[in-house]
Amino acid sequence: MLKPSIKLLKLSMLAFACSASSGVIAADMQYKDQQNLHDIAASVSAERIGSDIQTLVDFGTRHTLSETKSDTRGIGAARRWIKAEFEKISAQCGGCLEIIEVSDTISGEKRIPDPVEVVNIVAIQRGSTEPNRMVMMSGDIDSRVSDVMDFTSDSPGANDNASGVAGVIEAARVLSKYKFNGSVVYAALSGEEQGLFGGKILTAHAQKNNWQVHGVLNNDMIGNITGINGVTDNTTARIFSEGTRVVETKAQARTRRFTGGEVDSASRNLARYIDTVADRYIPNLDTMLVYRLDRFARGGHHRPFNDAGFAAVRIMETNEHYDRQHQDLRTENGITYGDTIDGVDFDYAAKLTSLNAVTMASMAWAPAPPKDVKITGAVKASTSFSWQKSNDDTIAGYKIYWRYTSEPQWQFSKYVGNVSDFTLENVVIDNYYFGISSVSHDGFESPVVFPGDVGSFEHNIK
Repeated sequence: MLKPSIKLLKLSMLAFACSASSGVIAADMQYKDQQNLHDIAASVSAERIGSDIQTLVDFGTRHTLSETKSDTRGIGAARRWIKAEFEKISAQCGGCLEIIEVSDTISGEKRIPDPVEVVNIVAIQRGSTEPNRMVMMSGDIDSRVSDVMDFTSDSPGANDNASGVAGVIEAARVLSKYKFNGSVVYAALSGEEQGLFGGKILTAHAQKNNWQVHGVLNNDMIGNITGINGVTDNTTARIFSEGTRVVETKAQARTRRFTGGEVDSASRNLARYIDTVADRYIPNLDTMLVYRLDRFARGGHHRPFNDAGFAAVRIMETNEHYDRQHQDLRTENGITYGDTIDGVDFDYAAKLTSLNAVTMASMAWAPAPPKDVKITGAVKASTSFSWQKSNDDTIAGYKIYWRYTSEPQWQFSKYVGNVSDFTLENVVIDNYYFGISSVSHDGFESPVVFPGDVGSFEHNIK
């Protein structure tokens, strides 16, 4: 094994050699720090998030099967309050939010045996140039206790998942003050604990309306810093992302077997993008890229979007406390159970909300990820790329990324200008994974796209 200093030197020499091998100088488009993103991160308020969590807790229970007529208790009251908050935000930005209810009646299911209207509250901040290109932040309205069918007992659901919903509302407050090229969607989903029905309903709505969703950031439990393992840590968070796309065809799987891409789905490169954002703009936060759809043998509301081929990830705390999840409120043998607000760290929830807000702003200001990315180079000394050149006037050009196949993050990059094909001279295709991003005139970049169907951000690849 190489000593770290020697390995670093070799990597640096490789990067320099690759940059010098063509007529385009890498320094032509270096990363540009974005002050607006720093401002967005700093604008998120822990106090407002804490207040919103308290309001949601005060509804007593938000179980999907709970009361819908009362204005003070149950999921109906919670939904109406969330909608009213979006309406307040929209009024302050001159009607910048399109607020809709996306719902369906569910019945005959194991956890929803009788007809229940599952209602999502969604606010859309339309982009100025690409209103149908979207990045979405979601949280789950509903809560539960030990018995998943108990819809009458108090179920505060402070961390799971009032924290996520409060983060969604706060992100809307902050980002509504800006205008973006692409659209930003703020979604409060229902029915998660009963079978991910809210996500399924919104996914179907997105498909029906041809939403080009290039990223779903599902926030489920973003407020706990002390785990059942005894660890207290407010400086880390996890990003879960699926590997190969679940809708992959047999033909696509065969191609992937020979070309790679098992760890380079759109969801996986969305996760890398968020990790990079955290490093650059969120102080004292290190994100852990978890190469798994979700926690072991468990699921969340990003999954229905993944099931439809969309890029979607789960953002959450690193150290879970299971005594505070899905529990009746009680004390046994000196142990207190229940998801109460005293277990939520508002500053931490604000930090993860900042991560979401900055990520969405960066993606919405950036051009769309490149389409139809292709790569060739078998038995050649160089690697060639092509992609569909966009007619988007905000695009300054494109950047090629590559890394060793065992590395988790992109290591090398080269800006190649506003072209639709390029060859990296003397970079052998067999030794690296590659990808392409779009870069705006202002220096905002899209997520990196791995070549072929395996890495495409288009959900309807067949």
